[in-house]
Amino acid sequence: MRIGELLVRQGILTESEVEQVLQEQSRRTEPFGAICERLFGVSPEVIEDAWVEQYTELTGALQPDFGCCDPAVCDVVTRRQAWQFRIMPVRWDDGALVLATTREHLQRALRFATNAIPFPVYFLVTDSEALAEALEANYPMGSLGSEVVKGSLEQMSTTLAARSRSVA
Repeated sequence: MRIGELLVRQGILTESEVEQVLQEQSRRTEPFGAICERLFGVSPEVIEDAWVEQYTELTGALQPDFGCCDPAVCDVVTRRQAWQFRIMPVRWDDGALVLATTREHLQRALRFATNAIPFPVYFLVTDSEALAEALEANYPMGSLGSEVVKGSLEQMSTTLAARSRSVA
């Protein structure tokens, strides 16, 4: 499904607005989402969420086989990076590095990969439990586990920061 179709289905844009974006895109080499932001004030977060949905639909049938991870790819990221960005290198595929992450972490993982990994990458989307098990097996970090992959550390950090602001 195209991102414009997703935005129409979500009620963010009309079909006429999608056509306007496509016309503008034919005249420029600007991404669809950037044009939506510029022409119609669609927030970057909405565009990113639609992109995640589109990407998940495209790759949904592909599941990582963590039992067959190529040990050579584990050196591409450090233990800290794997846990921080919730990514698990799986294998090489035709010159591209295959990484696994969760739907919730796809945007952040992609930003990291784009800036830090000097190879083409593509992602397979998996669930939190499977990713946590793979990270624990390949990048052990003491007591870190599925709670971290599910985002409990970020939630705890946000809660503590809010408490410290309210006390001050």
